Amino acid sequence: MTRGIIKIPVLLTITLLAGCATPSQQAHLDNLHNQVNQLNSQMTQLTRQATALTLQNSLNAHSTEGAWLIPEANAPVLLDSSAGEIRLSLSQMAGDAADNRTMLTIASVAATPLPAFTVDVESGITDPTSGQPLRNTAQNQTITARPPLQPQREITLPVAINNSTPDQTGYFRIHHLVVITDAH
Repeated sequence: MTRGIIKIPVLLTITLLAGCATPSQQAHLDNLHNQVNQLNSQMTQLTRQATALTLQNSLNAHSTEGAWLIPEANAPVLLDSSAGEIRLSLSQMAGDAADNRTMLTIASVAATPLPAFTVDVESGITDPTSGQPLRNTAQNQTITARPPLQPQREITLPVAINNSTPDQTGYFRIHHLVVITDAH
């Protein structure tokens, strides 16, 4: 009988101690689980970005006209143009069902201001398997850039995306930049 009475307090103490330890350990495990999920998310994003950057570099290495920008690469490219060497980059794409757009930033690499110019922009979706541009889905537009009265080295232009949603648009090809010369 004495043994049974001693077992109950010991079991009760062990149960209470286990109960006290479990939430702390569970909180620690939950924290570790959240950190692992965050790292997995970051690795997935970095893998997608690296794949997109590899594609962007490959397209530009084989390009004979213009420059390619892959939005997911999130990296600028350089282009030799009639306005000199310029740096092209995209801002995040945004939009809704009626108005999809991204912003194209064009900056002079030299210290000289940008002249007025027109530029052709092609955008479209990429093949989900190969990542290659599906040119048959392309939308083409010509954008005119007239710098403000104060000369600037950089200009940001809105680019309409009418053939797909921002999530679907996989590439932009910027080409045929022509400086506008005013006839006096």
